[in-house]
Amino acid sequence: MEIILLGYMGSGKSTIARQLSQKLNLEMIDLDDYIATKEQNTISSIFKNKGEIYFRKLEIKALNEILTTKKNYVLALGGGTPCYANNMEAISTHGISIYLKGSIQTLRDRLILEKEHRPLIKDLEDHQLIEFIAKHLFERNPFYEKATHTIKIDEKDSQAIIDEITSNML
Repeated sequence: MEIILLGYMGSGKSTIARQLSQKLNLEMIDLDDYIATKEQNTISSIFKNKGEIYFRKLEIKALNEILTTKKNYVLALGGGTPCYANNMEAISTHGISIYLKGSIQTLRDRLILEKEHRPLIKDLEDHQLIEFIAKHLFERNPFYEKATHTIKIDEKDSQAIIDEITSNML
């Protein structure tokens, strides 16, 4: 069983993937961690020193490597992963994809606490986050909406989200 979690940064993809993989006894793969390990570098450093285009090329390669060589996993994607190249088409043919959908306010409230770890928003002022998230969601939603399933994450803890996935989608 291959389960692929997608959604905007701060939607809880890595947290849900970790807990869901434990519950289902599947390998947990975080795409950003996979890339960082292969590159022996942090994602922030890759963005800073080589730029987003370089990172997206690494991301496409790593995603395709995982999709074509691994089995029985829960994969947490980066927020932008479904939006580049033919990534969403590849994702759709290799497993069950689940969009963890959060409101702009929920995402802002989560991201404001971890800005320094997020290369795309670390230099933004707190008051700029709402507009930044809204713009990104407008651009990315057509890709996210292609997921097999959508779960609204607002006002839910990770256990409620995992219960929803395991009882309704698998």
